[in-house]
Amino acid sequence: MADGVREQLNADIKAAMKARDSERLTVLRGASAAIKQREVDDRITLDDAAIIALIDKLIKQRKDAAEQFRGGGREDLAANEEREIDWLQPYLPQPLSADEIAARIDAAIASTGASGMADMGKVMGQLKPELAGRADLGQVSKDVRARLAS
Repeated sequence: MADGVREQLNADIKAAMKARDSERLTVLRGASAAIKQREVDDRITLDDAAIIALIDKLIKQRKDAAEQFRGGGREDLAANEEREIDWLQPYLPQPLSADEIAARIDAAIASTGASGMADMGKVMGQLKPELAGRADLGQVSKDVRARLAS
């Protein structure tokens, strides 16, 4: 995205209003409200990386909800959650491949001088801002743990 994530979100809200797409408008406004709420709560202005991390969290919540709805036999509600995910997904950067993630993990381990599990926090601290929205951080954490344990 050439513009910032916030500017793109605001432009898409306006487009949804003009198109009278009320469902999409509700989802995008919800994301915008979550950003503003976080800024008010923390008394900061979020940068693109923090906004991407927040949108990634919103997507993860919807994935979990869809899974729960499917488990309860509510396919209609699961489909709603997935539609909302589709509307939020464009605000995330392109996901990295497994090889790219592995290379970044190796680089982080090398640059922090990590040699064991005690250094897990240092490595993840370096990787989190770099990989937010581009990789499943839970899986990255497992990969880092496996590398440091060997």
